[in-house]
Amino acid sequence: MFIIIVAAILGIILALALISIRFLVSDHLAKKFYKLFAAADLAIIAVIVGGWAIRSLVPSTFVSVFGNIATIFFMSQLICGGLVICAVVARFFYRKFGKPKRFNPARRRMLGYAMLYPVVSLAISLYGNRIEKNYDVENFYDVPIKNLPPELEGFRLAQISDLHLGAYFSLERLENLLQRIADSKPDLLAITGDIFDDVTLNPAAVKIVDSFSDKFKFGIFYIHGNHEYLRNIHSIEQMLAQTKIHFLLNSAENVTSKLYVLGVDYPRGAPITSAKDEEREKIFAETRKNFVDKASENVPDDAIKILLAHHPEFIDDGAERNFVLTLTGHTHGSQFGIFGVPLFPVFKYTRGVVKIGDSFGYVHVGNGSWFPFRLGCPPEIAYFTLKTK
Repeated sequence: MFIIIVAAILGIILALALISIRFLVSDHLAKKFYKLFAAADLAIIAVIVGGWAIRSLVPSTFVSVFGNIATIFFMSQLICGGLVICAVVARFFYRKFGKPKRFNPARRRMLGYAMLYPVVSLAISLYGNRIEKNYDVENFYDVPIKNLPPELEGFRLAQISDLHLGAYFSLERLENLLQRIADSKPDLLAITGDIFDDVTLNPAAVKIVDSFSDKFKFGIFYIHGNHEYLRNIHSIEQMLAQTKIHFLLNSAENVTSKLYVLGVDYPRGAPITSAKDEEREKIFAETRKNFVDKASENVPDDAIKILLAHHPEFIDDGAERNFVLTLTGHTHGSQFGIFGVPLFPVFKYTRGVVKIGDSFGYVHVGNGSWFPFRLGCPPEIAYFTLKTK
């Protein structure tokens, strides 16, 4: 299914590229460009499909280099296709309702300033791949809480999520990210899954994360995402057991005073996006409820509860129980956005703050990705400060 979806997307990109060429160059050159781009795109698609079939044998370095180049190449075509279509539509209405000057009919099909489209598209593609996806921004939020104990006033925790360690997120970047957070001195660091995503790098990654445990007053709290289940999860759990990392698996820990941090597992078989099947949604909701109930078993009713979950729909479960804060990830914020709004909101909650009654929920946009491109959705470090309401 994954290969089918990828192939369909790449097919759409190829079609957009061929359509764009028609409006950017003369008929004589268009025929040559058709063949050139078709051959290049099909060759890259063949490498992607072949590489997926023998993925266990493909070096991470090759995946990184080839993946970045392919992403820049395809995204340039996709962006260029979008710009050309917008320009063609705008020109159509201008010619229909305006009074453009007459010009050479032979050039009537081509767009003016044609070379700007591929140049701008390449610049945007390079920015999304080489700059934005590698630049973590910091976002700060206050969490107002009724009857907050005085000793918890100003308690601050940081959240990172979805690093997807591997070809597009190195151990060095992981260490630099953790050091940057430690330098800001939050009381606690929460990691909401999809971090240990490369079997060969996971042992070193666990050691790096553990080495920062003492740099946070109340330590580092971690929960699984769905990708850990694909990367020898039992081995990950064995390694975590030898560290100071607070690994929560449908369980809770008292942090200080009345503050408890709860963590739930990722429900196996959960819908990747919002469920469309009522029966599957019912099973998913029941599983979430069971996980949260189990995590809450030994937590006092009057405790201040913070829930860590990978799937964003746990925000509803946190709100139903009046948890003050539910931190989630999984969606990557769609990786594309406009003015902070996700461009592909395929989840119930895709990005940012969700306020339900007195409960505060948050969907982290992630720090890494398996698709090396972000635009209008930079990776983030999210900080939350508890305040008296």
